This record gives sequence, C-alpha cells and structure tokens, in this order.
Amino acid sequence: NNCKKCTSCNCGQSNEKRLSEFKIGERGVVKKVLGDGRVRRRLFDMGVTPTANITLKKKAPFGDPFELSVRGYDLTVRKQEAELVIMEVEND
Repeated sequence: NNCKKCTSCNCGQSNEKRLSEFKIGERGVVKKVLGDGRVRRRLFDMGVTPTANITLKKKAPFGDPFELSVRGYDLTVRKQEAELVIMEVEND
C-alpha cells in the first residue's frame, strides 16, 4: 500500500501538521497542543484538546484569524494560537 502522508499503513510518512497550515475545508484530529501557560489553557478551555475534531472553515484575507468548527460550534483563533496545535489530517 503506497499512500501519501499516511500513518495508518506504516509507510513511514506522517500526516501530521500544524493547524495554521490547514487549507480551507481541511479536517483533522488534534494530536497535541504545544506551548504553556495562558495560551494553552485558553485553547483547552475553548475545546481545542487532544482527540477533538476540527475543520478549518475560513481564513481572513491576510491569513489571520482562522475560523474553525470545533465540537459543534464556530471558534475564531489567531494564527499564533493555531501554530501551537498539532493535527492529524483526515484523508478523504
């Protein structure tokens, strides 16, 4: 099985990337949240926690902020915050 950027077939490639690198409409699952202190706590309080499903809905014209769909609601985060979220991209 020769796939593109997949961890499910043990091809050695990773399908992980930062939320800030997502394209509009891309979906994934939170693997980990980097950083410490208030910003990380704020992301957790907003529902951005490991195993949460996230879809990137919109980006502002200059790429900041991002509008996400998380746990059934819409959430806006800054690019700086999105860079702290490591995602596993869902393959369609």
